[in-house]
Amino acid sequence: MAPEIYNLAQTPITSHAFSPDRNQLAVSLNTNDVQIYSRQGNEWAVAETLSEHDKLVTSIDWAPHSNRIVTASQDRNAYVWQEMPDPETGKLVWKPTLVLLRINRAATHVRWSPKEDKFAVASGARAIAICSFDSENNWWVSKLLKKPIRSTVLSIDWHPNNVLLAAGSADMKARVFSAYIKEVDERPAATVWGSKLPFNTICGEYASPAGGWVHTVGFSPSGDVLAFASHDSSISVVYPGGPVHNIRISSLPFLTLTWTSEDSIVAAGHDCQPVVFSGSEAGWQGIGSLDDTTAPKATDGVRSGYGGNTSVGRLKTGAFATFRDADSRGQSTISGSSSPSADTKLLTVHQNTITSVKPYEIQGDQVIRVSTTGVDGNLVIWDVATVTAGGASAMTARLGSTHLR
Repeated sequence: MAPEIYNLAQTPITSHAFSPDRNQLAVSLNTNDVQIYSRQGNEWAVAETLSEHDKLVTSIDWAPHSNRIVTASQDRNAYVWQEMPDPETGKLVWKPTLVLLRINRAATHVRWSPKEDKFAVASGARAIAICSFDSENNWWVSKLLKKPIRSTVLSIDWHPNNVLLAAGSADMKARVFSAYIKEVDERPAATVWGSKLPFNTICGEYASPAGGWVHTVGFSPSGDVLAFASHDSSISVVYPGGPVHNIRISSLPFLTLTWTSEDSIVAAGHDCQPVVFSGSEAGWQGIGSLDDTTAPKATDGVRSGYGGNTSVGRLKTGAFATFRDADSRGQSTISGSSSPSADTKLLTVHQNTITSVKPYEIQGDQVIRVSTTGVDGNLVIWDVATVTAGGASAMTARLGSTHLR
């Protein structure tokens, strides 16, 4: 099945999250606002704008059961948004609730816990805020996970038991913490990560293979395995008490990943295409890309007289036009292509870094479709089963130096 491609904006998409019924989409278009898009046939249209933050919104998460949105921003704040009837008109509108984060640096990532009774906010303050609701004061309060974090926390992910939390940070470590809050959580059952889990217990700490920032972390559906991707162009799969598989790739680093089953991961980032990894405790390997990079892509039309091949005036022909277009617009016709933008158009669907990949459709215990957004302003929905022959062969060539450690 071909991917569904939607161009939402001409600006980067920092983060995205779908509503439970997948008919609405919350995105941050690299601004301090959150845009709520509604599906209208085969298009997406802006239905509402959530305006409360003062600086860039860095992360969004939409709770599937309670239908609440949590947003985090560089302004050091987070807000929980809930649909409520307007007292004057009776129309449903999104209302924010204050979160007392107690951090003095930007919030970088936010995720609801599986039971949606708390959420975690990563930050540049070398701390993770674990937030729960205070019904007496009608706001969200936080407890901070601090030790032994030594730099900005870039990503977080919850364990299915609602207590354990994985975090990747710029100190080149992926860690598993206990985020147990006595007033909120029931005593958790023992897991492969440990049995005694008071708040801020370190259940595991794993270093990036070659010392790169840990951009993204994720628990497997069972919670028994942890995956993380680093800026050293590696992805690591951790079996606590067992092996740690480090997969080194020859392409650019990954920024985001999601598990699609207990033995499959989709990761994406600076290489502009979602890559599928598969394996077990015996070993892991890259098996291909969801993007068929050998398929012909539609070329963008160029307006006549605007970087096209028209020759108007003595100084708009030949070598002068070639160097002028390369200098002013980053366009080139040196390769002899018919379109001046042809040699700058990537062979991938996404034309720039993929910033976020999330499960889109789940069937049983398998994720069958994932969604990605990127710096090119595109939203793409992929069929996980479609690791195309072209994509696989291209990835085989790109992953020629891939090896397990």
